[in-house]
Amino acid sequence: MNVQEYIESGIIESYVMGLASEPERAEFERLCVLNPALLAARKKFEERLEGYASENAVIPPPEVKVKVLEAIGKPASRAETLSIPPKIVTMSNEKGTAGAPFTLRLIAAASIILFLATGFLYYQTKQENKDLVDTNDRLKTSLDTTKNVLDRIVKEQADVVSNPNVTVVNMVGTTVAPKSSANIYWDSASSNVYLVVKNMPKLANDKQYQLWALIDKEKVDLGVFDATDEKVILKMKNTKKAQAFAITIEKKGGSSSPTLDSLQSVGKTSQSQ
Repeated sequence: MNVQEYIESGIIESYVMGLASEPERAEFERLCVLNPALLAARKKFEERLEGYASENAVIPPPEVKVKVLEAIGKPASRAETLSIPPKIVTMSNEKGTAGAPFTLRLIAAASIILFLATGFLYYQTKQENKDLVDTNDRLKTSLDTTKNVLDRIVKEQADVVSNPNVTVVNMVGTTVAPKSSANIYWDSASSNVYLVVKNMPKLANDKQYQLWALIDKEKVDLGVFDATDEKVILKMKNTKKAQAFAITIEKKGGSSSPTLDSLQSVGKTSQSQ
């Protein structure tokens, strides 16, 4: 048996204050005989209780002595009778706790602690439930937003593909990047240019692909994009004219003129004829 754990279990306090059950009392008394450390701890607690009682002792009023003497048939002296202060009746209903028994005060303290602990747990649970509700609301809002974006993208793609004014330009790979490919959806009536990446290798973080329109031997910037944008129709910059479209690899953010030795794919339009 671990004596220290047994002592810390509260058995001594329960035994001394008469709160232990009969089997617990019997077991405790048996162990006190066998274990001097346990007996010493019991005596120490009893001495602490006695000291506490002495410090908080209440001197009995003089009338108590008079009543005791009367009870045993010995009349009190005139001096003892005169020493009894007149009884003062107050209208207060409050009862002081200074003279309350130690056990009652211990129970009261435990009740207060239990009340505070219950209140804390209630507050903590309520706060956790509120946080959970807030998280669910944010998640729902995020999902609704994502759904709206996807619905809009699908609608835009359907509108672009079904538009009779849209010309599809097939971008094919070059000798530098033979497997690179993409499609241009070009509405020459509204000048809108849309790009769908079909096969473009992922680039380093400091690089991006850039789309160009070749117009009368000039290269016009139509914007940059990343390889992670595959299978999504990207809205690029507008152009009314283009004999061809080209894609190059440039520094992140784009360049003012194309790097021709990084030419990835090219597609000609009907205006090239």
